[in-house]
Amino acid sequence: MMNFKLTNQTKNTTKLNYRVLIEPIKLFYKTKQKPLDILYCLITKTSRILFRSAMAIALLGTVSCVTKVELESSSVAQEKNKPTVNSTVNSSVSNTENIASTSGYQKITVVENLEHPWGMAWLPDGAILITERPGRLRIVRNGILDPTPIAGVPPVFAVSQGGLLDISVHPRFAENRWIYLTYSHGDHSANRTRIARARLENNTLGNLKVIFEVSQTKPGAQHFGSRMVWLPDGTLVANIGDGGNPPIEFNGEFIRQQAQNRNSHLGKTIRLNDDGSIPANNPFANATDAKPAVWSYGHRNIQGMTLDPTKNRIWATEHGSRGGDELNLIEAGENYGWPVVTHSREYSGGLISPETSRPGLIDPKVIWTPSIAPSGLAFYNGDRFPQWRGNLFAGGLVSQDVRRIELDAAGNVIGQHSIPVGQRVRDVRQGPDGLLYILTDRTNGQLIRLEPSGNE
Repeated sequence: MMNFKLTNQTKNTTKLNYRVLIEPIKLFYKTKQKPLDILYCLITKTSRILFRSAMAIALLGTVSCVTKVELESSSVAQEKNKPTVNSTVNSSVSNTENIASTSGYQKITVVENLEHPWGMAWLPDGAILITERPGRLRIVRNGILDPTPIAGVPPVFAVSQGGLLDISVHPRFAENRWIYLTYSHGDHSANRTRIARARLENNTLGNLKVIFEVSQTKPGAQHFGSRMVWLPDGTLVANIGDGGNPPIEFNGEFIRQQAQNRNSHLGKTIRLNDDGSIPANNPFANATDAKPAVWSYGHRNIQGMTLDPTKNRIWATEHGSRGGDELNLIEAGENYGWPVVTHSREYSGGLISPETSRPGLIDPKVIWTPSIAPSGLAFYNGDRFPQWRGNLFAGGLVSQDVRRIELDAAGNVIGQHSIPVGQRVRDVRQGPDGLLYILTDRTNGQLIRLEPSGNE
């Protein structure tokens, strides 16, 4: 039996919470907001209040249980996720019970002893650049990992999900030798995602310059986003996470609300020129209520992004919290809903929003519940796996596999298949040789190559 004693401090907290709880109700009389918006506001405020109250009670020693907030990389949280039946327009709902296996490939381990590798990119001579999250940049030549890291990498905030993240090579690298890095910068109380470019010469980065940083700092070590993709016009698209899970706040509300604030970089994809300047044709370049770099918004934490060069369109995979991972087709200026509409739930099990879809907001093409924790995404258009041409390949940290996703001409998902890896998959890329490459996220991480086996 649990004893509960109502202390004076608890009484005061209850009174305060009562006053805050009725604030959304007053909106019915003071504003013309839609009822669903009022309900969403009420749920948001109530969730925040209940979280604070639970923490206060636990600290007072009046309750002997606590609620643990899990990150999307935690397998413990995933074990609690039950497959659910969801529906949304033009979306495919997935769970572990309806994913077929695939065949016709063999896995070749190219390199081992990578410490939590995060991103990879190819140089024109075939060498592979690989980032390690603790802050090292490695190079693989002819299948051999150079034991000496590349010098000149900027200092990074390498804690939890933070560190040295993605890497990309300028489309005209042979002329200018520019490479681009995304990384978390700062400390536990104030950090942000940065993008830097530098020239690679003789295993050293020179002329390094920060060309972009998130407009505001945040506490904690979650949700940095960070994938980069080049568009055919030579501009760079990158993504930024929403800032983290509750109880992290910004300006008195959960920081994830910043994903809907177009005047913040959090929870956005951004588009830059190769020197960090803003393209004049960005969707909000001339808006007074938006950052000019914003390309799309309403995202939680994108860690997979790729270009379909046959149709010049961008695909992205996005972490949900408890369920609700997403595959999205990213279009300029659009709102992808987080956290106003979502199939995710709080890690504690409660609703994040009462809505899973709303007119004017973009629905995902796939919803993964339970979460696969998607990271890394490739569009395949090579000739080594002709039967896979036009498919997407999404890595899964929790599912420990790669999902082969079949698309129709309109971009709708018509099938999914699993390529088991048995390790947390951090990145998936198509190499210039037409083969698929996988990075696994562990202390002894691997670079794995998929080759045809002749069995399909």
